[in-house]
Order: sequence, then C-alpha cells, then structure tokens
Amino acid sequence: MSPRRVAEYWPFFDLEIRTPRITLRYVDDEAGAGLMRLAATVGVHDPNWMPFSTAWTRFEPPSLERQGMQHYWRTRAAVEPVGWDLPFAVYDGERLVGVQGVGAKSFVVTRTVGTGSWLARSEQGQGIGKEMRSAILHLAFVGLAAELAVTSAFEDNGASNGVTRSLGYVENGWQLDDREGMRVRHLRYRLERRDWERRRRDDIEIRGLERCLPVLGLDAHGDLIAPGHQGATG
Repeated sequence: MSPRRVAEYWPFFDLEIRTPRITLRYVDDEAGAGLMRLAATVGVHDPNWMPFSTAWTRFEPPSLERQGMQHYWRTRAAVEPVGWDLPFAVYDGERLVGVQGVGAKSFVVTRTVGTGSWLARSEQGQGIGKEMRSAILHLAFVGLAAELAVTSAFEDNGASNGVTRSLGYVENGWQLDDREGMRVRHLRYRLERRDWERRRRDDIEIRGLERCLPVLGLDAHGDLIAPGHQGATG
C-alpha cells in the first residue's frame, strides 16, 4: 500500500510544520527507523550524562532501534481524544536531525500540552532546538487552540533549560527525581498563551492538520466534537 493510501486512514502521516529553516513531519515507520539509527550511530548526549527520565539511550544496538520502533508504534496506536502523543521527525533540509514531540491528556478540557525532544549530538548548539520548539508551540497554540504549554528538564541540562527560558516560559516549581540511582532536581516550566503571543511568529506554516483534528476529538475551530462524531474526517 502506498504512503498516500495509508494517509487516507491515518491522516497524521500528512501532517507537517514548516519554518524558514526546518520541517517537522509526523513520524512514520521510515522516519522512526532513521531516528533510531541516528541515535544509535551519532548519539544524543555524552554517555557520562543522562538528560532523560527514562534512560532509553543506554540500550545497545540493535535493541535500541527495536525499542524505539516499538515506542513509536505504541504511541501511534494509543492516540485518542482522552490522551495523545504526536512525535515529529525534524529535518534540516533533507537531513534528519532529531525528534520533537507534543502530547496531552484530556486536552479538550485542560487545553494544556507538554513537549519533549532530542537532537543528534552533531546538530546541537546551532539553534535548531529553539527552532523546533517554536514550531511545535505554533502547532499547539495556533493549530490546536491550546491555552498552556508545559515542559521540564533536569537542572543540569543547560541547553534545554536555555531554550525553554528563551521562549518565554516561566518556572513552575521543581521536584527531586531518581536519575540512574542518583537524586537530581527536575525543573518544571509553563508557558501561557498570553506570554506566547508576545513572541508569536508569522513565518511558520502548518500543513495537513484539518483531517487530523477529528481523531483528537476536535473540530476545525479546536472545539470539542459532539459525542458520536469523532469518526468524521472533515
């Protein structure tokens, strides 16, 4: 079955976000395999340090790639209005460089999304992390009519915390977490719509969203679809 035919049934495969510099495309199987290959070969972080709450990068190939593909399949299968996660492969030109995700629980009620990402080590320090977060926030606030975006990072993750603060998030407390047997402070942040609006960009484009909205329980205005109509494709 052709990719175009598959997208008729799973419209997220046609979902893209474009900025002048990068393109975010919903992760299909080919992109998922490419991302896991990137993580296994180029790497995501210094092996003497762990930026993630779940230490998935400790898996050795081919287990790392296999675990990653299973994660993307589970994430895709679990999408429904009460809870969803949407991972996007990030491309700089045609070069795959990382992944940016957005997710929510009871979004039609809370209007709150959370974000998470990783970038290949070879691509870090070039401003791509901020650009891909800007793109996913545009999807959240413009495409989905979110009211609040939240994120978090370990206290010693300077790059992630720097991107978050530069985009207008404010600190929202912290907690102590167990990171590979060591206690570490985990910082939380929030970004309200009014604060995002002050930095809103007009050079980001969303493509293919309309057909995805009913799967998330939303209509074209980002409002709740009446019960029994979630299957409509619009």
